[in-house]
Amino acid sequence: MRRAEICELIQYQPATPRVREFPLVIVPPMINKFYVTDLAPGRSIIEYLVSQGHQVFAISWRNPDARHRDWGTDAYGQAIVDALNTARSICGAAKASIFALCSGGIVSSMVAAHLADTGGLEQLASLYLGVTVLDQIQEGTVAALADERAAELAVAASRSRGYLDGRSLAEVFAWLRANDLIWNYWVNNYLQGKTPPPFDILYWNADTTRLPAALHRDFINIALTSALAKPDAVTMLGSPVDLSRVDVDSYLVAGIADHLCPWQSCYRSTQLLGGDSTFVLSTSGHIASMVNPPGNPKATFQTTDTAPADPTEWLAEATTVTGSWWPDYAAWLGARSGGLKRAPAKLGRKGFPVLCAAPGTYVLDR
Repeated sequence: MRRAEICELIQYQPATPRVREFPLVIVPPMINKFYVTDLAPGRSIIEYLVSQGHQVFAISWRNPDARHRDWGTDAYGQAIVDALNTARSICGAAKASIFALCSGGIVSSMVAAHLADTGGLEQLASLYLGVTVLDQIQEGTVAALADERAAELAVAASRSRGYLDGRSLAEVFAWLRANDLIWNYWVNNYLQGKTPPPFDILYWNADTTRLPAALHRDFINIALTSALAKPDAVTMLGSPVDLSRVDVDSYLVAGIADHLCPWQSCYRSTQLLGGDSTFVLSTSGHIASMVNPPGNPKATFQTTDTAPADPTEWLAEATTVTGSWWPDYAAWLGARSGGLKRAPAKLGRKGFPVLCAAPGTYVLDR
């Protein structure tokens, strides 16, 4: 494990005698804990990918407070660059892949554009973006909650405090799916007096982290101007962001019932990114579409080899596949992760000692 002020980098023990050459770095959202990718045995995509011979690392963001008010997209972008370099160094690999979710995908795409601008894109093997909207044209339910005046007030509030409280934002998101996330439990718990069953996704959803004021400001500015859809409209670590220069293969996943990141908005990333894009439309919503392990009899996903500009046209051409998208992604990633080599006998290496066992210490911050 590597520990910096902004994050910890967790390395997972290989589970196969031979592993893929190029490692995978998981970049979680900045407003949630990383363990949505490692919820429980049988429901962990980290566990699944490791079982398929992939070398997996995961970033665990620190829960910031007022002292960290100045951490913006550049600070988080540098942390991702450092994590990629560390994973490559530990594995002795020329390349590493990114697996990013939601807001983590926004910053990761900007990092990829920075690598393209500085000549480092050859170090990126592939890019995965889960439930990530890059072209943030104001549409859908979330957009109805925001306008420029509301954004100004929100930025002023987080600036005065130094951070945005993640619990407040989680409550807003919960009301977007009130029948599922509020009234269902109100009726069950209050009216009927039933003890709610344990549900790992809901626990994780309530275990939020704070957003530093600077990152909150940067995200709002990017969203209001849809800056990532316009070449050179925003910068990352001094580099103008032009997503068309990100000439690496990408695998994009969206949820058909996602109220936070409508799948059509996620799909538009296929038109922004350079390289070949594979788009997958999963069942369920924002989180359940990600926590979608093999063995679920209700799981399906839709995909096709083409990427037309119109998402409606894509949907008409797509084929429905029974089962989880996890095996499809693991195979896709394997084809872009170099050859097989003997699994390392121990974690870390010289200069990168193991500090403690997973899940680390930052994930425990409240």
